[in-house]
Amino acid sequence: MAVYQIRVFAIFYYILGHCVFINNIEATHQLYRNLQSVSSSSSSSNQPYRTAYHFQPPKNWINGPMRYKGLYHLFYQYNPKGSVWGNIVWAHSVSNDLVNWTPLDLAIYPSQPSDINGCWSGSATILPNGKPAILYTGIDSNNQQVQNLALPKNASDPFLSEWVKNPKNPLMAPTTANKINSSLFRDPTTAWLGKDGYYRVLIGNQKETTGRALLYRSKDFVNWVEAKHPLYSAKGTGMWECPDFFPVLSKSMSGIDTSVNGPNVRHVLKVSLGSKLHDYYMIGSYDVKKDKFLPDTGLQSIESVSRYDYGKYYASKTFYDDAKKRRVLLGWVNESSSVADDIKKGWSGIHAIPRAIWLHKSGKQLVQWPVVEIERLRANPISWPIKVLKAGRHLQGTGVTAAQADVEVSFEAKEFEKAEVLENWMDPQVLCSKKGASVKGGLGPFGLLAFASKDLKEYTAVFFRIFKHQHKPLVLFCSDQSRSSLNNINDLTTYGTFLDADPYQKNLSLRSLIDHSVVESFGEGKAVITSRVYRTLAINDEAHLYAFNYGAADVKITRLNAWSMKKAQIN
Repeated sequence: MAVYQIRVFAIFYYILGHCVFINNIEATHQLYRNLQSVSSSSSSSNQPYRTAYHFQPPKNWINGPMRYKGLYHLFYQYNPKGSVWGNIVWAHSVSNDLVNWTPLDLAIYPSQPSDINGCWSGSATILPNGKPAILYTGIDSNNQQVQNLALPKNASDPFLSEWVKNPKNPLMAPTTANKINSSLFRDPTTAWLGKDGYYRVLIGNQKETTGRALLYRSKDFVNWVEAKHPLYSAKGTGMWECPDFFPVLSKSMSGIDTSVNGPNVRHVLKVSLGSKLHDYYMIGSYDVKKDKFLPDTGLQSIESVSRYDYGKYYASKTFYDDAKKRRVLLGWVNESSSVADDIKKGWSGIHAIPRAIWLHKSGKQLVQWPVVEIERLRANPISWPIKVLKAGRHLQGTGVTAAQADVEVSFEAKEFEKAEVLENWMDPQVLCSKKGASVKGGLGPFGLLAFASKDLKEYTAVFFRIFKHQHKPLVLFCSDQSRSSLNNINDLTTYGTFLDADPYQKNLSLRSLIDHSVVESFGEGKAVITSRVYRTLAINDEAHLYAFNYGAADVKITRLNAWSMKKAQIN
């Protein structure tokens, strides 16, 4: 990180998630008061569902990087006493490559009246003197959500081993004057520095049914004053958790520091909607004079607003990686198993693979792709020649460890006259449920069967299906979990979205990262679906991988490359 520049970096890394039942307000993660300190006595080793290259601590509950002096720092919310939500502190791990992680001592834990009931989500900013500063939500002695500041005890320590809290905490708090609901005021963003010399930071909030990104300003990073209006708000959207605000270049894939603005710069505002349990992002313009965000498409039209991920993915944060000149996205992936099973296995929650993100050349959406470092774990490559995948057939991918793999495949479709006609627009997730992998179509479904048992009683299907809608091709991208497990207690939700792609002009590409209990799938890099899968049959060596085509028309596999993935060194 270029700590010498007078810029604020979204690099330090962030905490993901928090959210609990406080004052009877329902939020993202339920506090199981009778279970929050219950841990499994079983070992976490040799567990068939434990991921090999996705970040998770050795045990217990998580959901939640900055780059400083050559190291990536990952701070994450962690329950050191149990595998459900509660007892939340900031745990801390470091990495050279965003793949292999070494744990350090806890970074922030309850110790002041302003955070005695919990240290929740927050972000870090690099100050002009090069020192990182963390703003985070504390739950005070009155169970109010307030914003606190912590600084490293020794800024010359690349591991940032110890943190010191500001004696003036809390620096931002609900009052009678500002009429802020004390249970709906959390998750400060990375701050940015305006040309006027003032820092700005956003706090997630809800007023009645209106979701708001409250704006605060400060000259010294200690004394903060609320602006007269939010940066942006939208009626009927409920609580905005873990907001994120950052610039992107309109003509480059490179990332930029959080404080940059000017020509060829657009801005992204992301909010995690507690009512939907999804992360929505808006692309727009930032009016620096009025301190207002002006989205191209607002949250009032939520059906038209893009999501980072159409599966299990929440409370994400980005940071600017100055070493690679990229913006990196990291998100929390929750469970599909029951609370009882989480306690039994002794852990819950993982992080998705960090993703590089940039603005698509159309200017209408972001592109996401796994960070290139993850490819260092690839081993034992297999590659298929061009193959015609006949209608109603599937082909097994042999030579790859199917429970721990990275797969890239491209499909060419030709017989467009066989595509089904979609007369009326339908919610794509509903359409994926109705038109799942087992439902024969015209042009599709075709894609991958991951975590498949040999008899295909269990599988997770990630696939495309092409429709005709208003005389144009319409591509549906799905992750069908309806047959992912014979354990019906698990969440078997099917996910999906429409993909902005023209199969007339370009082959459809799919990349899936498969890791024991998670499948992260990238459709063209424009849409991502993450699924958590807990099989009963397709475990370890009994898991198989297939390419399939259950449509009426043949499709051609123009490229298929797959790798077994080595285990990352994590904690």
